[in-house]
Amino acid sequence: MKRVIIMGAAGRDYHNFLTFFKSDKNYKVVAFTQSQIPGIEERNFPKSLAGRSYSGAIPFYPEEKLPHLIKKYNVDEVFLSYSDLSHEEVMQKASLVLSMGASFTLLGPKETMLHSKKPVIAVCGVRTGVGKSSLSLKIMEILKKKNYDAVAIRHPMPYGNLKKNLVQRFASVKDFKKYNSTIEEQEEYHNYVKRGFVIYAGVDYKAILEAVEKKADVILWDGGNNDFPFYHPDLLFVVTDPFRAGQEIESYPGEANFLMANILVINKVNTAPETKIKEIEKNIKKYKPHTKVLKVQSLVALETNEELRGKNALVIGDGPTLTHGGMSFGAGTIAAKKYGIKIIDAKKYAEGSLKQTFKKFSHIDRELPALGYSKKQIEELRSTINKSKCDVVLNASPSPLKDLLKVNKPVINVTYSIDDKSARVVEQILTKFLKSKK
Repeated sequence: MKRVIIMGAAGRDYHNFLTFFKSDKNYKVVAFTQSQIPGIEERNFPKSLAGRSYSGAIPFYPEEKLPHLIKKYNVDEVFLSYSDLSHEEVMQKASLVLSMGASFTLLGPKETMLHSKKPVIAVCGVRTGVGKSSLSLKIMEILKKKNYDAVAIRHPMPYGNLKKNLVQRFASVKDFKKYNSTIEEQEEYHNYVKRGFVIYAGVDYKAILEAVEKKADVILWDGGNNDFPFYHPDLLFVVTDPFRAGQEIESYPGEANFLMANILVINKVNTAPETKIKEIEKNIKKYKPHTKVLKVQSLVALETNEELRGKNALVIGDGPTLTHGGMSFGAGTIAAKKYGIKIIDAKKYAEGSLKQTFKKFSHIDRELPALGYSKKQIEELRSTINKSKCDVVLNASPSPLKDLLKVNKPVINVTYSIDDKSARVVEQILTKFLKSKK
């Protein structure tokens, strides 16, 4: 029996354990390492989920302890099970593991994808923050218009109690409290719920699939980070980002998505430099020459009629996009420029762990990442906003920060959507796909 460590970040790692390791007696998982999510390593993987082969819970450790853990547990093999890494980072991790004498392994789609009885449409990306959500929501709107009972399933973010969150169903705002959802989780679910859609997430994606198949005609997989789907997709849209051109062939597992795609989407073509758009087109021509390409405009707007030109604004952006996603700015900055709003530097006012975030991710320009993984961090976010010397807060995070934080400044939400012309093309693609499934 091989002794194994799973390198994870609270999502793909749990899925890989449940679908591959739990029932395979050739492997014994001795520990998980956890990255990207602050404080997550203080928990463990419960025995009730681990199964009969395990006498107790499987411990979590910070990834920094990996060399020590390989020695401590006499580990044979380390499985990388999280996303949004450069190829260089993956090989650095592999080299470290190999230097300790263990093998380094990546599990693929064949070993981890579940198959559904219902048609599965998936939206994935080559990096975090490429703009998957706008396309996913548009697909749900189109399916609703066509009278399909569509249900979305989101890539997991189980930051709370794993045993209590095996299957999460979000149909109303009340469900956020029911599952004790963090700001990061609400970012992904809020826009579905406020449009009247149902979205599932959790820990056990086999159980989630069984629940959804009882109700849905069509399943939409809403990908997280740049991971590939947990379910075998019948139609796979993969979104690329000209602001990070080149990373579609330089990231893990983003390049795998890029190469698997049925439809490649070049997003943000109305705001990105033309040279960067051409760079992606060049890579498509080289690596995926026969794939359908859809160029999409990402339209930003403000949820207000108030004239804000010349005002000073604190811009809040999507946390993962600005941190491990590598973006120096997001949709909030683009909206501010569009409406002539001045952006203050959030770094000057950062409190607690947010101050450390800016040090760790020094590429971030002036936006404030909407980080709220714990009550303490939520309070730090609130304090940072309240301290900021600005006239208004532009919230480009998808989460309802105005309701969650109760700050002392007016909060204006930034919205983003795909253009009508692209939406019509997406509808044509879906119509053809759904017809083929009848």
